[in-house]
Amino acid sequence: MLLYVALGLLVHLVFFASIFDIYFTSPLVHGMTPRFTPLPPPAKRLMLFVADGLRADKLYELDEDGNSRAPFLRNVIMNEGSWGISHTHVPTESRPGHVAIIAGFYEDVSAVAKGWKENPVEFDSLLNETRYTWSWGSPDILAMFAKGDSGNHIFTDSYDASSEDFGAHDVTKLDTWVFDHVKEFFHAARNNQSLLSKLNGDRIVFFLHLLGIDTNGHAHRPTSREYSDNIKLVDKELKEIEATVKDFYGNDGKTAFVFTADHGMTDWGSHGAGHPLETCTPFIAWGAGIRLPQKVSAQNFDDSYLQEWKLENWKRQDINQADVAPLMAALIGVPFPLNSVGIIPVDMLNTSDLFKAESMFTNAVQILEQFKVKMTQKKEATLSFLFTPFKSLSDTKQANILRKARYYIKQKKYDEAVSLCRELIDLALRGLAYYHTYDRLFLASNVVLGFVGWISYASLLIIKSHCNLTRGVSTEAKNPSRLLPYTFVAIGLFVALLLLIQACPWTYYVYCLLPLPIWYAVLREIPVIQGFVTVLLAFRPWCFLGYLLLFILGVEVLRTSLSWILFCFLLAVFPLLPVVGREPDIFLVVGAGLLVLLLSLFVVTSVIKRNDSFINEELVLHLLQMLSIVLSVCVVYGTHKSLLEKQGLPLLNQIVSWTILASSFVTPLLSPPVLFDRLFSILLASMSTYLLLSTGCEALFPLVLSCLMFVWIHLEQETLQQSAVSCKQKVSTIQFACNTDMTQCRDLYLDDIRRAFFLVFFLVTAFFGTGNIASVNSFDPSSVYCFLTVFSPFKMGALIMWKILIPFVLVMCAFEAVQLTTQLSSKSLFLMVINISDIMALHFFFLIKDYGSWLDIGTSISHYVIVMSMTIFMVFLNCLAQMLTTKKLSLCGRPKSHVT
Repeated sequence: MLLYVALGLLVHLVFFASIFDIYFTSPLVHGMTPRFTPLPPPAKRLMLFVADGLRADKLYELDEDGNSRAPFLRNVIMNEGSWGISHTHVPTESRPGHVAIIAGFYEDVSAVAKGWKENPVEFDSLLNETRYTWSWGSPDILAMFAKGDSGNHIFTDSYDASSEDFGAHDVTKLDTWVFDHVKEFFHAARNNQSLLSKLNGDRIVFFLHLLGIDTNGHAHRPTSREYSDNIKLVDKELKEIEATVKDFYGNDGKTAFVFTADHGMTDWGSHGAGHPLETCTPFIAWGAGIRLPQKVSAQNFDDSYLQEWKLENWKRQDINQADVAPLMAALIGVPFPLNSVGIIPVDMLNTSDLFKAESMFTNAVQILEQFKVKMTQKKEATLSFLFTPFKSLSDTKQANILRKARYYIKQKKYDEAVSLCRELIDLALRGLAYYHTYDRLFLASNVVLGFVGWISYASLLIIKSHCNLTRGVSTEAKNPSRLLPYTFVAIGLFVALLLLIQACPWTYYVYCLLPLPIWYAVLREIPVIQGFVTVLLAFRPWCFLGYLLLFILGVEVLRTSLSWILFCFLLAVFPLLPVVGREPDIFLVVGAGLLVLLLSLFVVTSVIKRNDSFINEELVLHLLQMLSIVLSVCVVYGTHKSLLEKQGLPLLNQIVSWTILASSFVTPLLSPPVLFDRLFSILLASMSTYLLLSTGCEALFPLVLSCLMFVWIHLEQETLQQSAVSCKQKVSTIQFACNTDMTQCRDLYLDDIRRAFFLVFFLVTAFFGTGNIASVNSFDPSSVYCFLTVFSPFKMGALIMWKILIPFVLVMCAFEAVQLTTQLSSKSLFLMVINISDIMALHFFFLIKDYGSWLDIGTSISHYVIVMSMTIFMVFLNCLAQMLTTKKLSLCGRPKSHVT
């Protein structure tokens, strides 16, 4: 059994990891030459303001009284600069957004493993190219751009990470801290000759990261007064900062200002997905080198924002978020970030047409160099007769476009030059995507080959060892040809040699060589395959179809159970509820707790009526677990009330929450190993933690799921009693045992396929009943506020992950009972579930997307991850379920045998 588990884990871990090599590798390349516009820049310095979590509509729209929340910025739009919407890419998180703004490229998915903080790969940014950069704000954001600063020219000033508290009384202090320190900086600089000398140079950037709006959005929602007041505060402080800077530099007209946001936010206070509220952020630029407002009579956009914001007469110029980086580089005359894929919005520049054309030409050359490096790397790593170049942008076409663009500039045909450079940029970006996905088909084919081989091998193991389908059919045949192993070894050596010649990464060896031993194992079972085919041919077609239909429906006995139907309908409600946008309802959480207490009272009553020697210990345990439920309800209500009153998270509530979480792993082990008693104890322990992690109707989900699991256990027992399989015990008398007697396990029957199918179905339902991890914003961060409110992505992520796993644990514990009551072999179950999940995984493997909205990308990934995780995590969950159901601790210090 252990051998099969280890082999299954290894194979599925490889399949699981393959999607990140095939679909989600870093797009960055290195080795390019820095490029900058070869003309004097319009600005000597630039101030970049990034309002974290600011939605475009909340900044641009008028309030209920017809007044702007940001009068200073609205005045800039109408009288001083250019404006529009900056369209972000997914995932709409802080790190990817800032990387796009400052480095000019869109973060790859690999950064999620770093919590969107650390650099998963090294990259160039605008700040690297400046003479000096001063930055203020969150330590999470500033540190990632200062990391690796070898020139000692990037200076950071940040507050303590503990200040990022969602439950704080006034989180606008995060922004006032930044503005106050910037004002003090310029005031102190007047009396510091060394600093003054640096500030009077060129190629300088001041970066202000403003986290207050994002924190208020998470804590109070973007529709709240706190969110709006924070916008007003930022606008007021921006006006003062502009005046301070202009006064410091004597109104020399050499300062450019850029105001934008890294991402937006949904109405329910989350972000990460691709909803327009998350991807539409404001962009306002003014000062040196920025074009003044343009009055227009009509504008054509697919949305109705202009009319809603009363800005239909001021020209709106939308950009992609990555376009901000090359724009800022051109304004202050620094090299474009080497990995930037942004395109300069030249219509925003208030410069000569020559400067616009030269900037666009430099932009095109900079992106073309990335294409050439990527092509060279791929060409050198591929055998010449196997290499297929990107035909739309050959070397000749590159040279012709560059030559023609340079000719247009010399002839002062600047518009034609800009248009031609845009064409070259488009082709280069398409070429980058082509070479980035060059090996995708090759790797995917090998993974599919491995998938099909493993499914075939697992099926053969079931047929050979755990079924009676082939009994009576002769499987005696001569051993496989001795040439078979030599053939596979020769193929493996040939594949390895090809990969070695092409200097492929070590992961390529894994994907290409793993299918070989799997298929070798399959072909060694030719006699079993022949016997299975013989049995299938013996079935009459109508009989075979009848069995197949019966397996798919899987409801022979279940139709007669009203309780089964009732709980199935109740459970079906949860996946139909909105995945995102659910408003917190603390009274539903309290109601769920009360229902659990009511159910517990019936159990306590039954315990009191028992007449055995362990009534005291059992009763005390139930009362302790009921007390834990009561404490959870009180903590949830008290924390919610405290946060509404802006009193923060009470320390006592925090201590109680962590204590309940820790005790939930121990209390089930104190209960008797009788099937019903132990499962109910696990439910109470799980619910005490789940209530603390709930914000609304999802608190009812584990309760309904558990009720259905209890009904399922009884129905499976009834089904077995009606079959030919002998069943000696009733559910009420069955005990979990640490060591299962393998002699009591039976061969597989056709009905067991339905049981395996039900397990897969319940695991999927357990996942989608509480949310959808496909969308990052489907899990509200407020669900962990009973444990902590200070931003900590890994702690919060771990708590949310445990919330997701709790329904899985309940299902696996119930299935432990099903295996016990039906005398089903866990080995055969494991192999059947593997086959079902692998068939689903193979389907979802072809549906994975690395383009479109983050919701589309995340959904495609999550479908694949879920079915792959059924195998990988089922081993972990099965071990956890076995521990929770079979292990026994004693309050008296020694284990006792339970008398039934």
